[in-house]
Amino acid sequence: VAMWVVAAGVPVRAEAGEAALDFTLRDINGASVTLSSLKGKVVILSFWATWCGPCKEEMPHLQKMYAELQDKGLVVLSISIDDARTASQVKPWIMSKGFTFPVLLDRSSEAVVKYNPGKTVPYTVVIDRQHQIVERHAGFAPGDEVKLKERILGMLAAP
Repeated sequence: VAMWVVAAGVPVRAEAGEAALDFTLRDINGASVTLSSLKGKVVILSFWATWCGPCKEEMPHLQKMYAELQDKGLVVLSISIDDARTASQVKPWIMSKGFTFPVLLDRSSEAVVKYNPGKTVPYTVVIDRQHQIVERHAGFAPGDEVKLKERILGMLAAP
């Protein structure tokens, strides 16, 4: 399924097999994170919101994978699509759960328009070491984390 995005008036594809589109967002502590600076790592973009039940089910699995595999080159960027009404809840909730992966705030929808224009949550995009999109997945069901981890392990094992 092709997803079209308009950047500077030109339609741009951001789908599997395509180069990852760059963005810079601030994390919950105010630091800037730029996707292109992570080239050479395997990156999971995980779009979520505080009001999303399935997102909250998925996040402990992402935390476990991140804790286990970050030393091997995995980066999880958890991207909150919360708007002004709920964005203030993001940091307290993340801190209460003890999650250690970077949590980015996409209040201006900079990343979401490039990767998830329908604002589906949870929504996962996997980017390989060469900065190519290799997988997109909408939603979360028990067992999804097993398939995702197998895919990530294979990518981390590749040179």
